[in-house]
Amino acid sequence: MSMEIFEQYESNVRAYCRNFYDVFDRAKGALIYSESGKKFVDFFAGAGALNYGHNNEYIKQKILAYLESDSITHGLDMYTKAKREFIEKFLQIILEPRKLNYKIQFCGPTGTNAVEASLKLARKITKRTGIFAFMGGFHGMSLGSLAVTSNIQKRSSSGIALSDVTFFPYSESPIDSFDTIEYMEAVLNDGHSGIEKPAAIIFETIQAEGGVNIASPEWMLRLRELSDRHGILLICDDIQVGCGRTGPFFSFERAGMIPDIVLLSKSISGYGLPMSILLMKPELDVWKPGEHNGTFRGNQLAFIGATAALEYWEMNNLEQSVKYKEAFVREYLTKQILSLHKGLTIRGAGLIWGIDFSNVEDERITQKVVEECYQNGLIIESAGRKDSVIKLMPPLTIELELLQQGCSIIRQAIQENINKVLEVESYG
Repeated sequence: MSMEIFEQYESNVRAYCRNFYDVFDRAKGALIYSESGKKFVDFFAGAGALNYGHNNEYIKQKILAYLESDSITHGLDMYTKAKREFIEKFLQIILEPRKLNYKIQFCGPTGTNAVEASLKLARKITKRTGIFAFMGGFHGMSLGSLAVTSNIQKRSSSGIALSDVTFFPYSESPIDSFDTIEYMEAVLNDGHSGIEKPAAIIFETIQAEGGVNIASPEWMLRLRELSDRHGILLICDDIQVGCGRTGPFFSFERAGMIPDIVLLSKSISGYGLPMSILLMKPELDVWKPGEHNGTFRGNQLAFIGATAALEYWEMNNLEQSVKYKEAFVREYLTKQILSLHKGLTIRGAGLIWGIDFSNVEDERITQKVVEECYQNGLIIESAGRKDSVIKLMPPLTIELELLQQGCSIIRQAIQENINKVLEVESYG
Protein backbone atom coordinates (compact mmCIF):
# COMPACT_ATOMS: atom_id res chain seq x y z
CA MET A 1 0.00 0.00 0.00
CA SER A 2 1.07 3.59 -0.63
CA MET A 3 3.18 5.40 1.98
CA GLU A 4 2.78 8.79 0.30
CA ILE A 5 0.47 10.12 3.01
CA PHE A 6 3.17 9.62 5.64
CA GLU A 7 5.89 11.17 3.49
CA GLN A 8 3.72 14.11 2.51
CA TYR A 9 2.10 14.94 5.85
CA GLU A 10 4.19 13.45 8.66
CA SER A 11 7.13 15.44 9.96
CA ASN A 12 10.69 14.76 8.81
CA VAL A 13 11.48 13.93 12.44
CA ARG A 14 10.20 10.38 11.89
CA ALA A 15 13.06 7.93 12.25
CA TYR A 16 12.40 4.20 12.72
CA CYS A 17 10.14 4.05 9.67
CA ARG A 18 13.13 4.97 7.50
CA ASN A 19 14.69 1.60 8.32
CA PHE A 20 11.49 -0.41 8.84
CA TYR A 21 9.58 0.96 5.89
CA ASP A 22 6.58 -1.36 5.53
CA VAL A 23 3.14 -0.35 6.76
CA PHE A 24 2.51 -2.59 9.76
CA ASP A 25 -0.91 -3.93 10.54
CA ARG A 26 -0.87 -6.50 13.36
CA ALA A 27 1.45 -8.29 15.74
CA LYS A 28 1.46 -11.19 18.16
CA GLY A 29 4.17 -12.39 20.51
CA ALA A 30 7.51 -11.94 18.75
CA LEU A 31 6.03 -11.55 15.27
CA ILE A 32 4.95 -8.45 13.36
CA TYR A 33 2.99 -8.47 10.10
CA SER A 34 2.85 -5.80 7.42
CA GLU A 35 -0.46 -5.00 5.75
CA SER A 36 0.85 -6.79 2.66
CA GLY A 37 1.15 -9.97 4.77
CA LYS A 38 4.92 -10.13 5.18
CA LYS A 39 5.99 -11.64 8.50
CA PHE A 40 8.89 -10.31 10.62
CA VAL A 41 10.59 -11.73 13.69
CA ASP A 42 10.93 -8.88 16.19
CA PHE A 43 14.38 -8.35 17.74
CA PHE A 44 13.50 -4.72 18.53
CA ALA A 45 10.58 -5.08 20.96
CA GLY A 46 9.39 -1.50 20.66
CA ALA A 47 12.82 -0.20 21.75
CA GLY A 48 12.34 -2.18 24.96
CA ALA A 49 8.67 -1.34 25.55
CA LEU A 50 7.42 -4.84 24.69
CA ASN A 51 9.30 -7.18 27.01
CA TYR A 52 6.22 -9.42 27.25
CA GLY A 53 5.59 -9.49 23.52
CA HIS A 54 2.98 -7.97 21.25
CA ASN A 55 -0.61 -8.38 22.43
CA ASN A 56 0.30 -10.63 25.33
CA GLU A 57 -2.90 -12.63 25.77
CA TYR A 58 -2.97 -12.59 29.58
CA ILE A 59 -2.40 -8.84 29.78
CA LYS A 60 -4.78 -8.12 26.89
CA GLN A 61 -7.67 -9.91 28.53
CA LYS A 62 -7.20 -7.91 31.74
CA ILE A 63 -7.24 -4.65 29.78
CA LEU A 64 -10.29 -5.67 27.73
CA ALA A 65 -12.21 -6.65 30.86
CA TYR A 66 -11.38 -3.28 32.42
CA LEU A 67 -12.58 -1.41 29.33
CA GLU A 68 -15.80 -3.43 29.26
CA SER A 69 -16.51 -2.48 32.88
CA ASP A 70 -16.71 1.28 32.15
CA SER A 71 -14.09 1.91 34.81
CA ILE A 72 -12.03 5.09 35.07
CA THR A 73 -9.73 5.61 32.06
CA HIS A 74 -8.28 8.99 33.02
CA GLY A 75 -7.58 9.87 36.61
CA LEU A 76 -4.75 12.43 36.87
CA ASP A 77 -3.28 11.63 40.30
CA MET A 78 -6.60 10.88 41.99
CA TYR A 79 -7.00 7.71 44.02
CA THR A 80 -8.34 4.90 41.83
CA LYS A 81 -8.86 1.20 42.22
CA ALA A 82 -6.56 0.46 39.27
CA LYS A 83 -3.72 2.45 40.82
CA ARG A 84 -4.21 0.84 44.23
CA GLU A 85 -4.09 -2.65 42.74
CA PHE A 86 -0.87 -1.84 40.87
CA ILE A 87 0.81 -0.47 44.01
CA GLU A 88 -0.26 -3.52 46.01
CA LYS A 89 1.03 -5.93 43.36
CA PHE A 90 4.29 -4.01 42.88
CA LEU A 91 4.94 -4.15 46.61
CA GLN A 92 4.01 -7.82 46.85
CA ILE A 93 5.91 -9.15 43.82
CA ILE A 94 8.80 -6.72 43.38
CA LEU A 95 9.70 -4.50 46.32
CA GLU A 96 8.99 -6.56 49.44
CA PRO A 97 10.75 -9.79 48.34
CA ARG A 98 13.85 -7.69 47.59
CA LYS A 99 13.56 -5.72 50.85
CA LEU A 100 13.49 -2.50 48.84
CA ASN A 101 11.92 0.42 50.67
CA TYR A 102 10.90 2.81 47.92
CA LYS A 103 8.06 5.28 47.53
CA ILE A 104 6.48 5.43 44.08
CA GLN A 105 6.00 8.58 42.03
CA PHE A 106 3.85 8.35 38.92
CA CYS A 107 5.34 10.66 36.30
CA GLY A 108 4.24 11.76 32.87
CA PRO A 109 3.79 9.04 30.27
CA THR A 110 7.33 8.75 28.90
CA GLY A 111 10.68 7.79 30.38
CA THR A 112 12.19 11.20 29.79
CA ASN A 113 9.66 12.69 32.21
CA ALA A 114 10.85 10.36 34.97
CA VAL A 115 14.42 11.44 34.22
CA GLU A 116 13.39 15.10 34.43
CA ALA A 117 11.66 14.44 37.76
CA SER A 118 14.74 12.70 39.18
CA LEU A 119 17.04 15.58 38.26
CA LYS A 120 14.65 18.17 39.71
CA LEU A 121 14.28 16.15 42.89
CA ALA A 122 18.03 15.67 43.34
CA ARG A 123 18.65 19.38 42.94
CA LYS A 124 15.81 20.24 45.32
CA ILE A 125 17.16 17.90 48.00
CA THR A 126 20.87 18.76 47.79
CA LYS A 127 20.57 22.44 46.82
CA ARG A 128 23.28 21.68 44.24
CA THR A 129 22.83 22.01 40.47
CA GLY A 130 25.50 19.83 38.86
CA ILE A 131 24.99 16.28 37.61
CA PHE A 132 27.60 13.63 36.82
CA ALA A 133 26.75 11.46 33.80
CA PHE A 134 28.59 9.04 31.54
CA MET A 135 29.89 9.00 27.99
CA GLY A 136 27.68 6.73 25.91
CA GLY A 137 24.65 7.36 28.10
CA PHE A 138 21.18 8.07 26.73
CA HIS A 139 18.40 9.36 28.99
CA GLY A 140 15.85 11.08 26.75
CA MET A 141 15.19 13.97 24.41
CA SER A 142 13.62 16.67 26.61
CA LEU A 143 16.05 19.35 27.79
CA GLY A 144 17.04 18.00 31.21
CA SER A 145 17.33 14.44 29.92
CA LEU A 146 19.20 15.62 26.85
CA ALA A 147 21.68 17.45 29.06
CA VAL A 148 22.71 14.13 30.66
CA THR A 149 22.78 12.37 27.26
CA SER A 150 26.23 12.29 25.67
CA ASN A 151 25.44 11.93 21.96
CA ILE A 152 26.57 15.19 20.32
CA GLN A 153 24.15 14.90 17.41
CA LYS A 154 21.15 14.46 19.70
CA ARG A 155 22.36 17.23 22.04
CA SER A 156 22.62 19.67 19.13
CA SER A 157 18.86 19.44 18.56
CA SER A 158 18.26 21.39 21.79
CA GLY A 159 19.17 24.73 20.22
CA ILE A 160 20.56 25.98 23.55
CA ALA A 161 23.52 25.28 25.79
CA LEU A 162 23.05 22.16 27.93
CA SER A 163 24.92 22.94 31.11
CA ASP A 164 25.57 21.75 34.67
CA VAL A 165 26.57 18.22 33.58
CA THR A 166 30.03 16.66 33.72
CA PHE A 167 30.63 13.51 31.66
CA PHE A 168 32.99 10.71 32.64
CA PRO A 169 34.06 7.53 30.82
CA TYR A 170 31.76 4.60 31.49
CA SER A 171 32.70 1.23 32.95
CA GLU A 172 34.58 -0.84 30.33
CA SER A 173 35.09 2.42 28.45
CA PRO A 174 36.62 2.62 24.96
CA ILE A 175 39.25 4.73 26.74
CA ASP A 176 41.54 1.86 27.73
CA SER A 177 42.92 1.43 31.24
CA PHE A 178 40.98 4.34 32.68
CA ASP A 179 39.65 4.01 36.22
CA THR A 180 36.61 6.27 36.17
CA ILE A 181 35.76 5.85 39.85
CA GLU A 182 39.30 6.72 40.90
CA TYR A 183 39.23 9.79 38.66
CA MET A 184 35.84 10.92 40.01
CA GLU A 185 37.21 10.54 43.52
CA ALA A 186 40.20 12.69 42.62
CA VAL A 187 37.98 15.35 41.04
CA LEU A 188 35.75 15.52 44.11
CA ASN A 189 38.69 15.76 46.51
CA ASP A 190 40.70 18.32 44.54
CA GLY A 191 39.82 21.90 45.42
CA HIS A 192 41.33 22.95 42.09
CA SER A 193 39.55 20.45 39.81
CA GLY A 194 37.14 23.17 38.73
CA ILE A 195 34.26 20.70 39.12
CA GLU A 196 31.85 21.19 41.99
CA LYS A 197 30.19 18.36 43.89
CA PRO A 198 27.06 17.37 41.97
CA ALA A 199 23.51 16.81 43.18
CA ALA A 200 23.42 13.35 41.61
CA ILE A 201 25.11 10.76 39.45
CA ILE A 202 22.86 9.22 36.80
CA PHE A 203 23.84 5.92 35.18
CA GLU A 204 22.57 2.91 33.26
CA THR A 205 23.71 -0.56 34.29
CA ILE A 206 23.80 -1.36 30.57
CA GLN A 207 24.02 1.45 28.05
CA ALA A 208 21.54 0.13 25.51
CA GLU A 209 21.46 3.00 23.03
CA GLY A 210 25.15 3.51 23.76
CA GLY A 211 26.02 0.17 22.18
CA VAL A 212 25.21 -2.45 24.85
CA ASN A 213 28.04 -1.35 27.14
CA ILE A 214 27.84 -3.30 30.39
CA ALA A 215 28.89 -2.00 33.80
CA SER A 216 30.59 -4.62 35.94
CA PRO A 217 29.10 -5.39 39.37
CA GLU A 218 32.37 -4.23 40.98
CA TRP A 219 32.18 -0.88 39.17
CA MET A 220 28.57 -0.33 40.26
CA LEU A 221 29.43 -1.13 43.88
CA ARG A 222 32.33 1.33 43.79
CA LEU A 223 30.01 3.95 42.26
CA ARG A 224 27.55 3.38 45.13
CA GLU A 225 30.35 3.72 47.71
CA LEU A 226 31.66 6.91 46.11
CA SER A 227 28.16 8.42 46.12
CA ASP A 228 27.76 7.58 49.82
CA ARG A 229 31.15 9.04 50.77
CA HIS A 230 30.37 12.36 49.13
CA GLY A 231 26.65 12.67 49.86
CA ILE A 232 25.67 12.44 46.19
CA LEU A 233 22.37 10.87 45.14
CA LEU A 234 22.68 7.87 42.84
CA ILE A 235 20.05 7.60 40.09
CA CYS A 236 19.69 4.35 38.13
CA ASP A 237 18.00 4.77 34.76
CA ASP A 238 16.48 1.29 34.33
CA ILE A 239 14.06 2.40 31.64
CA GLN A 240 15.29 0.19 28.81
CA VAL A 241 17.00 -2.70 30.60
CA GLY A 242 14.69 -3.07 33.60
CA CYS A 243 11.41 -5.00 33.91
CA GLY A 244 13.18 -8.33 33.55
CA ARG A 245 15.28 -7.57 30.46
CA THR A 246 18.50 -8.83 32.09
CA GLY A 247 16.81 -11.66 34.02
CA PRO A 248 16.08 -10.15 37.45
CA PHE A 249 13.35 -7.51 37.48
CA PHE A 250 15.85 -4.71 38.15
CA SER A 251 19.10 -4.77 36.22
CA PHE A 252 21.09 -3.48 39.22
CA GLU A 253 20.27 -6.59 41.25
CA ARG A 254 23.30 -8.42 39.86
CA ALA A 255 25.55 -5.92 41.64
CA GLY A 256 23.92 -6.25 45.06
CA MET A 257 23.63 -2.48 45.40
CA ILE A 258 20.62 -0.21 45.93
CA PRO A 259 20.29 3.13 44.09
CA ASP A 260 18.69 6.11 45.81
CA ILE A 261 16.36 6.65 42.86
CA VAL A 262 15.28 4.19 40.16
CA LEU A 263 13.54 5.09 36.92
CA LEU A 264 11.22 2.73 35.06
CA SER A 265 9.19 3.19 31.90
CA LYS A 266 8.92 1.36 28.53
CA SER A 267 7.88 -2.17 29.61
CA ILE A 268 6.50 -1.26 33.05
CA SER A 269 2.96 -1.11 31.58
CA GLY A 270 3.38 -4.58 30.08
CA TYR A 271 1.48 -3.76 26.91
CA GLY A 272 3.30 -0.86 25.29
CA LEU A 273 1.04 1.69 26.95
CA PRO A 274 2.61 4.98 28.10
CA MET A 275 3.71 4.89 31.74
CA SER A 276 6.73 5.92 33.78
CA ILE A 277 7.53 5.78 37.46
CA LEU A 278 10.19 7.07 39.80
CA LEU A 279 11.14 5.00 42.85
CA MET A 280 12.78 6.92 45.68
CA LYS A 281 13.95 6.18 49.17
CA PRO A 282 11.24 7.55 51.53
CA GLU A 283 13.43 10.27 53.03
CA LEU A 284 13.91 11.73 49.54
CA ASP A 285 10.21 12.41 49.02
CA VAL A 286 10.36 16.15 49.68
CA TRP A 287 8.01 17.21 46.90
CA LYS A 288 5.30 19.75 47.57
CA PRO A 289 1.86 18.77 46.17
CA GLY A 290 1.78 19.24 42.39
CA GLU A 291 5.45 20.28 42.18
CA HIS A 292 6.03 17.79 39.37
CA ASN A 293 2.86 16.80 37.55
CA GLY A 294 1.32 16.00 34.19
CA THR A 295 -2.12 15.36 32.71
CA PHE A 296 -1.42 11.71 31.92
CA ARG A 297 0.44 10.64 35.05
CA GLY A 298 -2.58 8.50 35.92
CA ASN A 299 -2.85 6.24 32.86
CA GLN A 300 -5.41 3.79 34.21
CA LEU A 301 -5.12 1.30 31.34
CA ALA A 302 -1.37 1.27 31.91
CA PHE A 303 -1.96 0.47 35.60
CA ILE A 304 -4.10 -2.49 34.58
CA GLY A 305 -1.51 -3.67 32.08
CA ALA A 306 1.31 -3.19 34.58
CA THR A 307 -0.47 -5.18 37.28
CA ALA A 308 -1.17 -8.01 34.83
CA ALA A 309 2.44 -7.91 33.60
CA LEU A 310 3.75 -8.40 37.14
CA GLU A 311 1.40 -11.36 37.60
CA TYR A 312 2.48 -12.81 34.26
CA TRP A 313 6.18 -12.27 35.06
CA GLU A 314 5.80 -14.15 38.33
CA MET A 315 3.48 -16.94 37.13
CA ASN A 316 5.67 -17.79 34.17
CA ASN A 317 8.98 -17.53 36.07
CA LEU A 318 10.36 -15.24 33.38
CA GLU A 319 13.61 -14.68 35.27
CA GLN A 320 14.58 -18.33 34.77
CA SER A 321 13.25 -18.33 31.22
CA VAL A 322 15.43 -15.33 30.35
CA LYS A 323 18.50 -17.03 31.83
CA TYR A 324 17.85 -20.09 29.67
CA LYS A 325 17.49 -17.99 26.52
CA GLU A 326 20.52 -15.91 27.50
CA ALA A 327 22.62 -19.10 27.52
CA PHE A 328 21.41 -19.95 24.02
CA VAL A 329 22.19 -16.47 22.63
CA ARG A 330 25.61 -16.38 24.29
CA GLU A 331 26.56 -19.77 22.85
CA TYR A 332 25.18 -18.96 19.40
CA LEU A 333 26.97 -15.62 19.12
CA THR A 334 30.20 -17.09 20.46
CA LYS A 335 30.24 -20.11 18.15
CA GLN A 336 28.41 -18.90 15.08
CA ILE A 337 29.13 -15.16 14.87
CA LEU A 338 32.61 -14.48 16.29
CA SER A 339 34.15 -16.93 13.83
CA LEU A 340 32.98 -14.84 10.88
CA HIS A 341 35.60 -12.09 11.35
CA LYS A 342 38.45 -11.49 13.78
CA GLY A 343 37.28 -7.91 14.37
CA LEU A 344 33.87 -8.86 15.77
CA THR A 345 33.15 -8.73 19.51
CA ILE A 346 30.00 -9.53 21.48
CA ARG A 347 28.63 -8.50 24.86
CA GLY A 348 25.32 -8.78 26.61
CA ALA A 349 23.19 -9.99 29.49
CA GLY A 350 19.77 -11.58 29.66
CA LEU A 351 18.07 -10.78 26.36
CA ILE A 352 19.97 -7.67 25.35
CA TRP A 353 23.08 -8.35 23.29
CA GLY A 354 25.36 -6.40 21.02
CA ILE A 355 27.50 -7.49 18.08
CA ASP A 356 30.22 -4.87 17.73
CA PHE A 357 31.62 -4.13 14.25
CA SER A 358 33.82 -1.19 15.25
CA ASN A 359 36.98 -3.15 14.37
CA VAL A 360 35.70 -4.21 10.96
CA GLU A 361 37.00 -2.06 8.10
CA ASP A 362 33.66 -0.91 6.71
CA GLU A 363 31.86 1.89 8.52
CA ARG A 364 28.56 1.12 6.78
CA ILE A 365 28.54 -2.60 7.43
CA THR A 366 26.10 -2.48 10.35
CA GLN A 367 23.54 -0.62 8.27
CA LYS A 368 24.00 -3.12 5.44
CA VAL A 369 23.46 -5.99 7.88
CA VAL A 370 20.39 -4.34 9.45
CA GLU A 371 18.93 -3.75 6.00
CA GLU A 372 19.59 -7.32 4.86
CA CYS A 373 18.08 -8.67 8.07
CA TYR A 374 14.96 -6.62 7.40
CA GLN A 375 14.75 -7.88 3.83
CA ASN A 376 14.94 -11.44 5.21
CA GLY A 377 12.21 -10.93 7.81
CA LEU A 378 13.97 -9.70 10.96
CA ILE A 379 13.50 -6.31 12.63
CA ILE A 380 16.68 -5.29 14.43
CA GLU A 381 18.48 -1.98 15.01
CA SER A 382 21.99 -0.63 15.34
CA ALA A 383 23.29 1.41 18.25
CA GLY A 384 26.43 2.86 19.80
CA ARG A 385 29.19 5.07 18.51
CA LYS A 386 28.90 5.42 14.72
CA ASP A 387 26.03 2.89 14.94
CA SER A 388 28.70 0.19 14.96
CA VAL A 389 26.78 -2.25 17.18
CA ILE A 390 23.87 -4.45 16.15
CA LYS A 391 21.53 -4.73 19.14
CA LEU A 392 19.53 -7.90 19.79
CA MET A 393 16.53 -7.19 22.00
CA PRO A 394 13.67 -9.63 21.38
CA PRO A 395 10.64 -9.96 23.66
CA LEU A 396 11.45 -11.97 26.79
CA THR A 397 8.61 -14.31 25.83
CA ILE A 398 10.01 -15.21 22.42
CA GLU A 399 9.79 -18.89 21.53
CA LEU A 400 13.16 -20.62 21.21
CA GLU A 401 12.39 -21.51 17.60
CA LEU A 402 11.91 -17.84 16.69
CA LEU A 403 15.00 -16.88 18.68
CA GLN A 404 17.01 -19.39 16.66
CA GLN A 405 15.44 -18.19 13.42
CA GLY A 406 16.30 -14.57 14.15
CA CYS A 407 19.89 -15.43 15.07
CA SER A 408 20.25 -17.43 11.84
CA ILE A 409 19.06 -14.45 9.80
CA ILE A 410 21.67 -12.28 11.53
CA ARG A 411 24.41 -14.79 10.83
CA GLN A 412 23.49 -15.03 7.16
CA ALA A 413 23.41 -11.23 6.78
CA ILE A 414 26.75 -10.80 8.54
CA GLN A 415 28.42 -13.59 6.59
CA GLU A 416 27.38 -12.17 3.23
CA ASN A 417 28.55 -8.67 4.08
CA ILE A 418 31.74 -9.83 5.82
CA ASN A 419 32.65 -11.83 2.73
CA LYS A 420 32.47 -8.61 0.72
CA VAL A 421 34.72 -6.90 3.26
CA LEU A 422 37.22 -9.76 3.13
CA GLU A 423 37.27 -9.60 -0.67
CA VAL A 424 38.12 -5.90 -0.50
CA GLU A 425 40.83 -6.57 2.11
CA SER A 426 42.35 -9.37 0.02
CA TYR A 427 42.61 -7.08 -2.99
CA GLY A 428 44.11 -4.54 -0.58
